[in-house]
Amino acid sequence: MPVSLRDRLHDEMTAATRSRDVLRRDTLRMAWAAIYAVEKRDGATLTDEQTVTVLTREVKTRRESVDAYRTGGREDLAAKEQAEIAILGEFLPRPLGPDEVDALVAEGIAATGATSPRDLGKVMAWLSPRTRGRADGKVVSGLVAKALAQADLAAHDAAGHGGDGRA
Repeated sequence: MPVSLRDRLHDEMTAATRSRDVLRRDTLRMAWAAIYAVEKRDGATLTDEQTVTVLTREVKTRRESVDAYRTGGREDLAAKEQAEIAILGEFLPRPLGPDEVDALVAEGIAATGATSPRDLGKVMAWLSPRTRGRADGKVVSGLVAKALAQADLAAHDAAGHGGDGRA
């Protein structure tokens, strides 16, 4: 039987404690605490997918901290947060590359029949389960919005409506 992501994280936390790897131990303890809090709230053990969601949220928090620390001139704290992101990244699925995201966006637009920026929600609903934990939602949403706007403009121009750029 394969080991769950939750159990793997716990085993790694124990190993880090035994090897006295303080940064790794503390990072994994914080992640474990976040997982445990969700489990207590929901009254159930998390699945791998739910664990990835929690870990993704932890990474997002740390990315925001890195930006704040760099803005405040605290490169030492930003470097620590970056190290924590790398540790948590070991437990997340492989991130999608730019070409893979572009291909998924095109596939999502085709699959949902989206034709205008008003269809953004429909496309994102199709894309979210496919990109969760593997691509930044803001980036994906921006790419979808851009693609839909271009498709809308192309359709607008093809219909012969003001292709000269004037309003």
